[in-house]
Amino acid sequence: MTLLLLAYLGGALTILSPCILPVLPFVFARADRPFLSNGLPQLIGMAATFALVAGLAAFAGGFAVEANQYGRVAAMALLALFGLALLFPSVAERLAQPLVKLGGDLAQRQATGLVSSFVLGVATGLLWAPCAGPILGLILTGAALGGVSLPTLFLLLAYALGAATSLALALLFGGQLFSAMKRSLGVSETLRRALGVAVLAAVAAIAFGLDTGFLARASLASTEAIEQKLLDGFGVAPERKPRSANATDATLAVFHTDDLAGEGDAPSLSGAVQWLNSPPLSAQDLKGKVVLVDFWTYSCINCLRALPYVRAWAEKYEGQGLVVIGVHAPEFAFEKSIDNVRKAVADLNVRYPVAIDNDYAIWKAFDNQYWPAHYFIDAQGRIRHHHFGEGDYEGSEDVIRRLLAEAGGKAIAPGVTPIKAAGGVEAPADKSDMLSPETYIGYDRAEHFVSPGGAVGEEHHLYQRGAPRLNEWGLFGEWTVLGERAELDRKNGGVVFRFHARDLHLVLGPTAAGKKIRFRVRLDGAAPGEDHGADTDAAGEGVVSEQRLYQLVRQSREPIVDRTFEIEFFDEGVAAYAFTFG
Repeated sequence: MTLLLLAYLGGALTILSPCILPVLPFVFARADRPFLSNGLPQLIGMAATFALVAGLAAFAGGFAVEANQYGRVAAMALLALFGLALLFPSVAERLAQPLVKLGGDLAQRQATGLVSSFVLGVATGLLWAPCAGPILGLILTGAALGGVSLPTLFLLLAYALGAATSLALALLFGGQLFSAMKRSLGVSETLRRALGVAVLAAVAAIAFGLDTGFLARASLASTEAIEQKLLDGFGVAPERKPRSANATDATLAVFHTDDLAGEGDAPSLSGAVQWLNSPPLSAQDLKGKVVLVDFWTYSCINCLRALPYVRAWAEKYEGQGLVVIGVHAPEFAFEKSIDNVRKAVADLNVRYPVAIDNDYAIWKAFDNQYWPAHYFIDAQGRIRHHHFGEGDYEGSEDVIRRLLAEAGGKAIAPGVTPIKAAGGVEAPADKSDMLSPETYIGYDRAEHFVSPGGAVGEEHHLYQRGAPRLNEWGLFGEWTVLGERAELDRKNGGVVFRFHARDLHLVLGPTAAGKKIRFRVRLDGAAPGEDHGADTDAAGEGVVSEQRLYQLVRQSREPIVDRTFEIEFFDEGVAAYAFTFG
């Protein structure tokens, strides 16, 4: 009930947000008509359609997004006809097509029209893209991680009804004002035509992406601070989207040192869709064993840097009763491919059991939030310790020894397992001089994007580099920016980033199987030379042939300074996901 109330209040606050502006012309186009038979059905149609489309987008991902794009096109066509009918009713009367007749009905009928108002509301709902503040972010993130559920649909509907309520109040007031203007000024024809112009202008703005671009970024009125206060006041913290954990961050490097106090029974591993290197392992199979569960994903740089230690522990302590289980929980869509994971497991020399957790069933059972995350389970099946992120490898190994000694009844000789110097993406980060954060390229989580005009979601667009300052980036060339990635539509496009770190990595992949995309890296406009990464040569050249994390820069010079990175692709068909640093 608390979340439903919060969702409703969050929706009501959208009236203060610039993201509501594109739908206002459609809502107020009927402000002079009876509310119960015109405004109310329209708002109900808008709320129901938004809840349905947002729910499908959260549950079905990219498929629903594409489906909604077709819905937006149909809705824009319908509303454009509505606007034309407002401007030119005589023309609308002479057109024979059903949609034009519908547009004429929507514009001209003086009688109440429940169906026509509801249809207009459906079209408006398809076009409405509200700003995702903390409350809507809480709902959609929960849906993405929790899967299909009626409670999430109810939350989305409550959010939409909150917005409809605030619009209804505005419409009631606006309707009185509208009628008064008609009575006092006698300008009904002028008002009707002005509304037609407003509707067409709104359709044009939506068609060119201004509703989700400029308006979403406008600072006319932000509700984020108000929403956050509501969340804080109700004691509700947004469920965190899975993220990489860095052990230097005190909020993430969480572990217990109170003599390995119990944290409850370990959840089941039965939610895995498939197992690699092992048949499925049950609680019965693990009885009497000490278990280390390592949540990871193969493009996560923090996971890759922790991997040499996990491999070493698995090898050293296997004969003494330790079972290491890697739970592979994907971050990007391509990491759900079992073939991709199988290849990564082989390339990374992971020989211990790996549970494929594509549905986040094990992730949710452990109430986990981070990559990497290590859970230490004793021989009785109880979680006794956990650690999020890189680092404290000596402490983690000490926990393993203590639990093994406890299970076997005899002490295990202390000592840290020697780790061979790791290279490439597994090399330890230089955190003493790393000022650049993980940065996503898809519009769902993108920040500090400086290409002129901003990102144009879901559409082919020609981008210019911009002038990035530290930790800012831009695209150049012809790209389509999607939720989790950007795809290059024509060769000779690329990405530029101003960064401060020893290492620069970029998650890349071809958009079609078997395709190879040539690229060239530049640092401050020149070939990287000795500062090239494991996936480039001294001239900065390399090839993207699979979906994974690529190390593009590994600086040898000191001190580390701000530098401008640029990668240009000589073939179309590459997808870029996220920058990470080390």
